[in-house]
Amino acid sequence: MGEHEGLISEGDRVVTHFFGCREPGYRGWRWAVTVARASRAKIVTIDEAVLLPGPDAVLAPEWVPWSERLRPGDMGPGDLLPTDAEDLRLEPGFSGEEEPPPSSAVSHEMADLVEAEDAELTLGTPAHLAMAPARGTIAAVAEELGMRRARVLSRYGLHTAADRWEDDFGAKTPMAQAAPASCVSCGFLTPIGGSLGQAFGVCANEFSPADGRVVSLAYGCGGHSEAAVMPKAPQPPPPVIDETRVDPSPSTRPRRTTPLGGAGARVTQPGAAR
Repeated sequence: MGEHEGLISEGDRVVTHFFGCREPGYRGWRWAVTVARASRAKIVTIDEAVLLPGPDAVLAPEWVPWSERLRPGDMGPGDLLPTDAEDLRLEPGFSGEEEPPPSSAVSHEMADLVEAEDAELTLGTPAHLAMAPARGTIAAVAEELGMRRARVLSRYGLHTAADRWEDDFGAKTPMAQAAPASCVSCGFLTPIGGSLGQAFGVCANEFSPADGRVVSLAYGCGGHSEAAVMPKAPQPPPPVIDETRVDPSPSTRPRRTTPLGGAGARVTQPGAAR
């Protein structure tokens, strides 16, 4: 305890005195000693003495939950990131109900909002822009097949692209080997079109190292949407200590030796017959 640094009145005949702290690592902290005196008493009673931070005290940063401390790229092989059941980024793939959830991309509320935003941006289709072909028409199928482009990927180009993507985010990577499940069953997987869509997709999990990358359907990480909390290893129960009695413990007793001339001792006199 260091020098006296001041005092404050806590009430009637109750005062708290502050003393400097000399302990290493507690720069700026102060000892707060609260004393009180009863009415008509001449003796002061010490109520409590605690170590409190001062205005210039070195304090630890404010605690932040792990879910808020996590940043993209922090996940490594073997790490598991459970997904909250109420995660706004996910919705049931099939609910069995007639109306989709309010946060669904196909809900009426979301559709009305998108239509209203589109109406504010443009009141009509400009004359110089071509109308997008309706899905299922011959023009839509032709556009998906790339028939409007001068050249498209050949079989060799498709195979080389698939090999590159498989090497970076495939089933043989350390992350996929330690994953609880593969991307084919993950809700964060966004499918892609074309023939490569049968084996690859795009990851949309911001905490995954593959966020925004093309991943194999056999790839996986700890951020799987259906990942569960891994069970903890069972801990041994605490030892039971009975303090009501004394348990004798075996010990090695010292060997007793009979003193010379004692009971049972045989003394041989000089010159006596043996």
